[in-house]
Amino acid sequence: MKNSMKNYVELTISTTHDGAELVADILAGYTDLGVAISDVQDVIDLEKSGRAWDYADEKIYSADKTVLIKGYFPIESAGETILNIENDLSNLKQNCPFELGSLECVKRAVDGDLWREQWKEHFKSIHLGKIVIVPEWIKYTPEKGETVVLLDSNMAFGTGEHETTSMCVEFIGKYVTKDDIVIDVGCGSGILGITASKLGAKEVIMTDIDECAVVATNHNMALNNVTNGKVMLKNLLDDTTIQANVLVCNIMAEVLIAFAPHISANVLDNGKIILSGILTTRLDAVKKAYLDAGFTFVEEKIKGEWSALVVGKNK
Repeated sequence: MKNSMKNYVELTISTTHDGAELVADILAGYTDLGVAISDVQDVIDLEKSGRAWDYADEKIYSADKTVLIKGYFPIESAGETILNIENDLSNLKQNCPFELGSLECVKRAVDGDLWREQWKEHFKSIHLGKIVIVPEWIKYTPEKGETVVLLDSNMAFGTGEHETTSMCVEFIGKYVTKDDIVIDVGCGSGILGITASKLGAKEVIMTDIDECAVVATNHNMALNNVTNGKVMLKNLLDDTTIQANVLVCNIMAEVLIAFAPHISANVLDNGKIILSGILTTRLDAVKKAYLDAGFTFVEEKIKGEWSALVVGKNK
């Protein structure tokens, strides 16, 4: 007889489009069972771009824009875990410069075997120019000239759907060459470093201060047969012996600003830094921090409420 016991707790948090990544990051710190973001604005943006949906009901444009973030936790430890999450959300709301919505938390018991299959239905292949991000359980045949990056989205990190990640991928495709050493700071799932490797980088170094990120990146490197990558559990700024031709940071603006006076030690002469995770309202502040630190402006890109910046280090 099949055991139908409800053995997981699904926690759903209501937030905004701008707050989605921050709330998802909090949940990801407490689970390795997956985090899902349901955001109608992503559907609207893709519908407008014509890249991923052939048709979407016009009602989406007037639909409730509340974003739902879902995380899953073993039922035996969920009570204490959710109290910690609620505390982190309270701290986030006090310190966040933009609207996060209600941050209402709703809990329900779910059957583990059921949701493990259902959540996969939300993930599709993502086309970012000639780069295609493919969930590892989907069989995808690349067209001529396409580079496929396999990703296990159950690892509770970004999948390439968010504007900040997609802009980084586009800049990596533009600036990384076969002789380059690339550093991915705050690697998360490893999507950026793995992309750089598959585009021909000579060596890829990925760092993060989160042990879950190191596990996720090593897992995704193995999926992609990446043999020239190395993952480190550390703050990059603590080790000036690690240097690269191209350095990628997809982190919040305030962290990028704090990096600016110090990160030159990790960039080789004539190297470039790709900066993302920047709300458009903070772009000028990030740009000023890096110009003041001696870097030169190369280019910037804006998608929706988010922006990315490329700066260069001269000899």
